[in-house]
Amino acid sequence: MTKKIIAFGASSSTNSINKQLATYAASQFENTDVEVLDLNDYEMPIFSLDKESKNGIPELAKDFFNKIGTADLVIVSLAEHNGAYSTAFKNIFDWTSRINPKFFQEKQTLILATSPGPRGGLTVLEIAKNRFPFQGADVKGSFSLPSFNDNFNANEGITNEKLKSDLLEIIQSIEL
Repeated sequence: MTKKIIAFGASSSTNSINKQLATYAASQFENTDVEVLDLNDYEMPIFSLDKESKNGIPELAKDFFNKIGTADLVIVSLAEHNGAYSTAFKNIFDWTSRINPKFFQEKQTLILATSPGPRGGLTVLEIAKNRFPFQGADVKGSFSLPSFNDNFNANEGITNEKLKSDLLEIIQSIEL
């Protein structure tokens, strides 16, 4: 039976480098059905208890939660905004956690991050590695791609052979 991967870049940028990295990583798995989500399709009001009390949980949060539920593997590549999650991702995180605090639903999860800078989103990656297991993620690996514009090409993917090898080693360790 073909396994399903849900991949997304945790950014609302229309040219998200993290969406590119997540899509690339998902494409490295064989015999899988890959669905790439766009966070712009899940734009909701900023989470607040008052809004939840007045209007309930938005249908888009339920849709996102249900998409995660269909996956055998979730691949998320985190954009780093001021050392933390992007607002777009944090809002989805907040709303879906109201459905179930373990909104990753014990799914195998590969956490990635990249940025144009030399740290490659390491700060947000560390936050996620520590936080996601509390949200029900079965974290199978993490990977940071530094200096995205120097190490990634839209046609070839990761161009730095050492970094490509590091990611492929993590991917090969994940049993689907």
